[in-house]
Amino acid sequence: MKTDLIIIGSGPGGYRAAEYAAKNGLQVVIAEDKKVGGTCLNEGCIPTKTLCHEAEVLEVLKTHWAEAAVDFSHLNSRLEEVTGQLRTGVEQLLTMQGITLVHGHASFKDAHTIVIGEEEYEADHIIIATGSHAKMPPIKELDATMVSTSTEMLHLDHLPKRLVIVGAGVIGMEFASIFNTFGSEVTVIEFLKECLPSMDSDIAKRLRKSLEKRGVNFMMQSAVEAITATGVTYARKGKQETIEADTVLIATGREPNLQGLNLEAADILADRKGITVNDNMQTNVQGIYAIGDVNGRMMLAHAATMQGFRAVNHILGKEDHIRLDIMPAAVFTHPEAASVGMTEDQAKEQGLDFVCKKGFYRSNGKALAMDETEGIIKLLTDSQGHIIGCHVLGAHAADLVQEIAALMNLDTTIGQLREMVHIHPTLGEILQNIAEQF
Repeated sequence: MKTDLIIIGSGPGGYRAAEYAAKNGLQVVIAEDKKVGGTCLNEGCIPTKTLCHEAEVLEVLKTHWAEAAVDFSHLNSRLEEVTGQLRTGVEQLLTMQGITLVHGHASFKDAHTIVIGEEEYEADHIIIATGSHAKMPPIKELDATMVSTSTEMLHLDHLPKRLVIVGAGVIGMEFASIFNTFGSEVTVIEFLKECLPSMDSDIAKRLRKSLEKRGVNFMMQSAVEAITATGVTYARKGKQETIEADTVLIATGREPNLQGLNLEAADILADRKGITVNDNMQTNVQGIYAIGDVNGRMMLAHAATMQGFRAVNHILGKEDHIRLDIMPAAVFTHPEAASVGMTEDQAKEQGLDFVCKKGFYRSNGKALAMDETEGIIKLLTDSQGHIIGCHVLGAHAADLVQEIAALMNLDTTIGQLREMVHIHPTLGEILQNIAEQF
């Protein structure tokens, strides 16, 4: 079968690219060997954020009204309800005119031919959007019966009394917050000095301290040496220590799904980080693109979506103004954390002439009314007053950062933000108040 575009993978990058391409007149074949929607919808962003919401509700109940306990039967039903509804929506989208969904594993026969099952499909343009999977650390002694990834943690039917999490990145921190609220004794073991190394260090430290106050134990600068049937052994400050555990969550990052693609048949270059691409998401082979987690550039669902639009635009010969360098990100812990742009540490390392000002939730009326006074916002500007970064810890951090991300896309100055009307009472007023400090 000959078509205009083949897309391998139906996650946020793949299915949104297929929709966009079809709306622009291309005939698209999209291949998926699992459930449509990819990791994000089925095993990542959506179910995890559903758990975050359930934990938030439980926290409110425990704090303000009565003793409350997690109901795993309800949780699993809720997860299936949410993911099922969204998956049905994606399936419906992929029936639109111009899109053919093919179920099965796809691999390259050559640079323009893909094999799916017994069928061959040809196209001048191919987009690889196969996503990623949980990465296991090189631990010599590892009892597989004790270990879970984020996928298995989403389908527990009981509350682990003692949960040890290996890794203090986004996944590790979110599950630490969730299961702490649910009632587990949570310990996080991290090799680095601080959690969330990609975030502003001030925000990361404040978040860690906040979770510590809630009872989460952190073992920083610690290297896991063994995971046995009874617990985790790790080296810290030159000493070997062991902590008992009922469940161990491995949250040491993700790696691209390259296995079985037969990239060699098309001479596509890749390394351990992923498939090599340029800023148009082109691989080294003309007509072949790679988007999302599989290229390892930025493992975020919204990054995959926008990279997909960029790739399709390049295929169509259309110029766009997508700013892939302005990529907001969030950690849905309690309290929430989010960021966009340059951190204060990065600005200092690069020797930039910048200004950083802070605002606090405790002086904001909406935060007081919400009983969410623990929070801080940091805004960074360059020497001309353009906003170059925003970092938030507190309620609705992602929403606040999204406002700044939009302004950064338009090269907005702090003076312009100062003159923008903000609804009262909202958390957004904190941003405007910070602008008045410059």
